[in-house]
Amino acid sequence: MARGGRRYPLLLYRHLLGRWWTPIFTMGLVLLLYIGAVWGAAWIFSDPAENPFPQPDLFQTTIFLVVGFLAIGFSLFLLTIRNFAYVQMFNDHFRIVTPFLRLNIAYKRIHRVTSAEMSSLFPPKKLSGHQREMLEPLLGRTANVVYLTKYPISRFWLRFFLSPFFFHDKTPHFVFVVDDWMRFSTELDSAQVSRRVNPTGRAKPSLTPGLLDDLNRKLK
Repeated sequence: MARGGRRYPLLLYRHLLGRWWTPIFTMGLVLLLYIGAVWGAAWIFSDPAENPFPQPDLFQTTIFLVVGFLAIGFSLFLLTIRNFAYVQMFNDHFRIVTPFLRLNIAYKRIHRVTSAEMSSLFPPKKLSGHQREMLEPLLGRTANVVYLTKYPISRFWLRFFLSPFFFHDKTPHFVFVVDDWMRFSTELDSAQVSRRVNPTGRAKPSLTPGLLDDLNRKLK
């Protein structure tokens, strides 16, 4: 796995960003459509008294246009970057990648790995109404919880770059919701075993046919 194993999309990250891009895009589109309707009405109704739309001045029109285009651009940016969040296995570490964070975590830091439903990690009754609504589509998902001996960087920075739903208590760990939790767990276990068997990460030397021939000749 020198080049890294399969990339597992972080569904939680994707879901949370997905909640934002739609309303932001809608807001920008509404502003642009409003200005378009104002311009269309001014062209249709030559008499301002018959125009059903109030006519904004040049400054207001400029503000509406700028905010509208910025909102649409930002929403499309969110739509794009939400697909750039994943976790991936390597020889001696696994990597968490988001648009604003790239973190390598050595397998030797792993204390244990478990799986649990999101609803048991984050009981709906203990969530606020907003949190419950935000997490509801994922509450039935099985998550992989990777417990660590220690975080590689400060917990403050991790919580700054990642959603609070990546952490269900105060112990060092990560909660991963991926598209295939069983495959993720198997690959992580396999990577840990391989690392323990061959801690240098290098291929083990093997006896070539030439060496076997030399040994046979000496024995004879």
